[in-house]
Amino acid sequence: MYDPTQLRTFLAVAQTLSFTQAARRLGLRQSTVSQHVRRLEEATGRPLFTRDTHSVELTEDGEAMLGFARTILRAHERAAAFFTGTRLRGRLRFGASEDFVVTRLPEILQSFRSEHPEVDLELTVGLSGTLNARLEAGRLDLILAKRRADESGGELVWRDSLIWIGSPQLRLDPDRPVPLIVYPAPGITRARALEALEAQGRAWRIACTSTSLSGNIAAARAGLGVMAHTQGLVPPGLARVPARAGLPELGGVDFVLRKGRRGGATQEAADALATAILAGGDRLHRSR
Repeated sequence: MYDPTQLRTFLAVAQTLSFTQAARRLGLRQSTVSQHVRRLEEATGRPLFTRDTHSVELTEDGEAMLGFARTILRAHERAAAFFTGTRLRGRLRFGASEDFVVTRLPEILQSFRSEHPEVDLELTVGLSGTLNARLEAGRLDLILAKRRADESGGELVWRDSLIWIGSPQLRLDPDRPVPLIVYPAPGITRARALEALEAQGRAWRIACTSTSLSGNIAAARAGLGVMAHTQGLVPPGLARVPARAGLPELGGVDFVLRKGRRGGATQEAADALATAILAGGDRLHRSR
């Protein structure tokens, strides 16, 4: 009933909230993306997006279609693999940013392992800068990491905003330096936080440095300071710092997939995992 090509296009638009970005991801014309969405809406008899010249948003029916689309596409891919007799094999070294500890990435990886049991999947969790360096050095085959919104490179999974978060009970003294909870360099959120405060002329001090997300979360929950974090991934027990605190805007951040240069079975496995992540991308920016 529902065309898999149209469903893949729908997912790309839902994850990027942009027909232009979806077209770039899929290698299609924007008019083709619009046509696929229109035909899917005709098939469902329901509008899946509300859109104007400035924004694209999912409707309630569009939200429901997300789950159905993922299920249909997974079944389609399993059937295709069964009848073509293809089975992925080999070793795949996958790196993921610390941010995904609190998302449903483990569910996507578990599903991938179930569907491709002969792929030896090795997971590395680390800072985006470190993961990029390992990819360039040939020590990883695929990474899911952050990049600045004004940078290029990689395949966009979704775009979000950086915000200041901390304990709901924390009160910042405007006459004292802002206490910061940060990753060590070359963390992207660390760099952006320091740049924004320097540009504002606001004094700051490092209250906690941790290489792990859990360490930074613990420090923030204890009220040691504030941290720059992705708006869609705010951990439980923390909240956005109120505007009255006067902290500067932090801008946007992109989450992207980047692949290494190895070919053969490794490339096929990397392509398959990238496809699974893109298909389930909307689940990654919703905390548990």
